[in-house]
Amino acid sequence: MTKEQHGPLAPPGRTVRRTLVVGLTVLALGAVPWASSAVASAPANAAPGPGVINDWSETAVAVVNGDAKRPGAEQALWYGFMGAAVYNAVVGIEGRYAEYKWHARGPRRASSEAAAAAAAHRILLTYFPGSQARVDAAYTASLAKIPDGKAEDQGVAFGEKAAARIVQLRRDDGRNAPVTFDKPPAPGVWRPTPPANAPMVDPWLAKLRPLLLDSPDQFRPGPPPKPTSKTYTKDFNEVKAMGARTGSSRTDAQTDTARFFSDVLPVQFQAALRGYTQRHGLDLVDAARLSAATWTATADAQITAWNTKLTYGQWRPITAIQLADTDGNPATTPDPSWLPLIDTPAYPDYMSGHCSFDGAAVAVLSRLTGGDIDLRISSAVTGTTRTYASARDYNRDVINARVWDGIHFRTSDIVANRVGTHIGAFTLDHYFEPVG
Repeated sequence: MTKEQHGPLAPPGRTVRRTLVVGLTVLALGAVPWASSAVASAPANAAPGPGVINDWSETAVAVVNGDAKRPGAEQALWYGFMGAAVYNAVVGIEGRYAEYKWHARGPRRASSEAAAAAAAHRILLTYFPGSQARVDAAYTASLAKIPDGKAEDQGVAFGEKAAARIVQLRRDDGRNAPVTFDKPPAPGVWRPTPPANAPMVDPWLAKLRPLLLDSPDQFRPGPPPKPTSKTYTKDFNEVKAMGARTGSSRTDAQTDTARFFSDVLPVQFQAALRGYTQRHGLDLVDAARLSAATWTATADAQITAWNTKLTYGQWRPITAIQLADTDGNPATTPDPSWLPLIDTPAYPDYMSGHCSFDGAAVAVLSRLTGGDIDLRISSAVTGTTRTYASARDYNRDVINARVWDGIHFRTSDIVANRVGTHIGAFTLDHYFEPVG
């Protein structure tokens, strides 16, 4: 059994139901009949194209990442709110899939494009009123593409209703609650890291009510390896050698991979999903489903990762390596001047938020495509684009990248990726299902 098949995934004390869900693998579940029915040939009364979904994807990134400058860790949450509202607005009119935590049908002849635009507009305006000019301009542009009349008016009204449902669902969900990381510094315990030495970013995510799961700890794994364990020693020596800013054992290709995945991940994935829907000719309904499933799954993957970080509070490699003389492990050697390839983010190591997001996102895409994910993802850091045909290949590169960046122990990446994969599978087992 390879190292990738090990890891503290399922802690003792979980319920049978949760253990069974966590034990599932995305590859064992088969494909949802999506590409075959929706992409291969469109019926005469096909739903509109994915243009409105992609337009609002770009607007959401401009608002959340650009205007509001929200940390990458929480961006999936806001995209999840918008994705769920738009999805309900679309399938409430077009049908085909089960609504997300809602039971409402729109007028049969209403414009689903207008509904999608109205839902996205209302969600962004509710949570980001400072971007009203941008959001209103995008809304005007969307409606200008739709013929005026009753269908548009009915669509707008239903989209507003769909957005209001999501706002109602997310009231008092724990956003920005006064949660803090309060574990005192000790060997193995996280503390702020150079150069910013900032407190933990978004600790409230750890306690946030999930979008899909029952609780923030439903998929929380067992604890990380102890600093005196063989696994920790192996992880320590690997990241020390491969993740160093200077004097590293990395090849040029490995450094390029590390830098490629140091971009803002939710922004990268928004663009990748826009490209996918365009290349594969998804209609509005399937594009809305792909978006909603991806962003709700990744939001819950981030919530799970933050719950794990807050619970266990494992220190980062930079601290572990510089203070290795305090860890009680004679096989780890300190280097007080050691620095990672990229600056360490301000939150504990275990488990990786990036890798949990990746696992969830490509699990959803893999299920909805039958395995050939055709993911073309670009990085503003390297100015390059990579194409992945399988979730396995993508996850391998991401896991490696975070080690080669010098910011994670390998076990933190492997466990996170596996947990994210299970959350992606859970998402499509329980939500966004086809209806007869």
